[in-house]
Amino acid sequence: MTETRVPAVTARQRWQGAADAMLGAVSRFASPSGALISIPGPVSASGSWSDGLEGFARTALLAAFRVRGANGADPEGLLERYARGLAAGTDPEHRERWPTIAERRQAVVEAASVAIVLSETRPWLWDHLDPSEQQRTVEWLAGVVGTSGYTNNWTWFQVIIETFLATVGGPWRQDDLDRCAEIQESLYIGDGWYSDGAGPDGSRRSFDYYAGWAWHIYPLFQARMRDAALDQRHGERLRAFLSQAIDLIGSSGAPLFQGRSLTYRFAMLAPLWAGVLAGHSPLPAGRTREIADTVLDHFLDRGAIDERGLLSIGWHGEFLPIRQPYTGSSSPYWASKGMMGLLLPADHAEWTVEPARPSRDEVRARSFAAPGWLVVDSESDGVVRVLNHGSDGFRGLSVGSARADNPFYQRLGYSNVASPDLSLEGVASPLESHVALLDQDGVPSHRDRIERVSITDRIAVSHSLVHWLDTPGRRAPGGRSIVPDQAGWASVRRGPRVWVASVTHGIHELRLAWWDERPVEPHPTALADADGHWRQDEGPWTFRFGGWALPVGPEDTNAGSRQPTKALARRADGLTSVVAGVEGLPEHGVTRRAGGDPFAPASVTPWAAGRAPIGPGEVAAAVITLGSAETAELAAAPTVQISTERIEIRWHDGSVDVVGREAEVAE
Repeated sequence: MTETRVPAVTARQRWQGAADAMLGAVSRFASPSGALISIPGPVSASGSWSDGLEGFARTALLAAFRVRGANGADPEGLLERYARGLAAGTDPEHRERWPTIAERRQAVVEAASVAIVLSETRPWLWDHLDPSEQQRTVEWLAGVVGTSGYTNNWTWFQVIIETFLATVGGPWRQDDLDRCAEIQESLYIGDGWYSDGAGPDGSRRSFDYYAGWAWHIYPLFQARMRDAALDQRHGERLRAFLSQAIDLIGSSGAPLFQGRSLTYRFAMLAPLWAGVLAGHSPLPAGRTREIADTVLDHFLDRGAIDERGLLSIGWHGEFLPIRQPYTGSSSPYWASKGMMGLLLPADHAEWTVEPARPSRDEVRARSFAAPGWLVVDSESDGVVRVLNHGSDGFRGLSVGSARADNPFYQRLGYSNVASPDLSLEGVASPLESHVALLDQDGVPSHRDRIERVSITDRIAVSHSLVHWLDTPGRRAPGGRSIVPDQAGWASVRRGPRVWVASVTHGIHELRLAWWDERPVEPHPTALADADGHWRQDEGPWTFRFGGWALPVGPEDTNAGSRQPTKALARRADGLTSVVAGVEGLPEHGVTRRAGGDPFAPASVTPWAAGRAPIGPGEVAAAVITLGSAETAELAAAPTVQISTERIEIRWHDGSVDVVGREAEVAE
């Protein structure tokens, strides 16, 4: 079969042009020497000095990819500009010097990018530095040697820096590399997935895009520094990860919205390009470029680059609630990682081959066992749905403290066309893609660590202990002022254990939930005991199931509607979110919230709730759907037969699913 060819110049030059435009825009914000690039806007917790280094290092990555892939061609003089900045930044006497690793921990992250830049452009940058500049650079990078305390993807920053130092005759320590490798292996779960750190109890349930563009690209850069091929172990893991990660990108190019650091946007393309560069991609030649084109277009067409030519903090356009404490105005430029395809020369097959369109089912459901996700995507509407029964993002000492659900990790559902509500109200009172026990005042519960029970390509089951968050000044529906029962910003009331099951049928999810008593552990861990100082809420409670939050604009003033057996939200373009109570959820409604959605000015969330208190073991059920207007309506509700040991679901087409209720928690 003859391959279809596309013009090499057109394919690669488009990406090169985008890179040049981004680098040209940021150059206006460089200090006189170029060592610090300080983009106007919010400052990170590390401070503006560190942010200036971040602006240099992250944009230098993009410059390095652009020049290396062009075999040194540098018509804009990018490397000369960054060489001047490097010389000043590493000079301890220069007024624009960089913070050392001892002065700012964040410098470790940026130093790894500097090391990659120097390695990838060595013939045109490093080799042209004078010996004193090289020595000062080595001394600045060597601040990481012998340090420790890196417990997640940060281990790779130390490995990358010390690997580069070894290649240029600088100091490094084998025990540093060995310690980091041991930690990395302890966080590998399977199928290419790493947990980005462990929780305080040793649990490994932190899964997001870091699994791709931190854990999978640095082994490749380390190999390239050593002028070696990616080792088989990391290559196999990269291939396994990519075979799943591509299902998290919709057919229109919209990637999944889940996890932290989403402001890096198309950085999530980095492992796809790494697969091509390393020769471990599961995709045919040209397909990675095709996917990357749609993703880049998705963001550029929706305002990711503002009128100044800058990447703002946000998802599509600027959206500041997406920030984390470490996010400053230079942070979004780690999107540079998503452009590492520029390392491929213009005549590479990825740029020149037009791949055949893959054939696939209209709706596809599959389980991702490692993160505990059940993924359902549909081709015609481009919607990806992730039903989350395994990732909770727990890394810090949250047990024993007042805490809310982390909206980036602890929702039951994530999508590429919908977001959790990131407003203060949305975080304090979770609704969308959530199962809550409502207390007597209608306050919704929050869930703690997610304990996965089982997962298949159609059914996933998990459970969590729940609690209620009481904040000062908040008023219950009856007008009673809620006051924390302990000094502090908020307090917690402990609740029971809530079980949740997701059963998929096409794009539809039958969501089931029941509660039982909080288990008594004869020898609890110290972390489990830490919650014992909070009082126990005695109920009674009712269930509420929140559907997908539908992003809406000014034209969607009448998007939500409530009917006797369901609630729905429908947008002008036909995208529809539906919740239909099946068992124990006779009340339906829609809630509109503003200011917390990165996709649109507001969101509308349909929900179903119980009318009477629900006892232990009693099951509530509803059909939850997100899709086009043509596919969102289910022909008929399934019937649900409930016993102590199992729940049997019969769908209108005659298919049957069974959910067990006595399964052990999966390891």
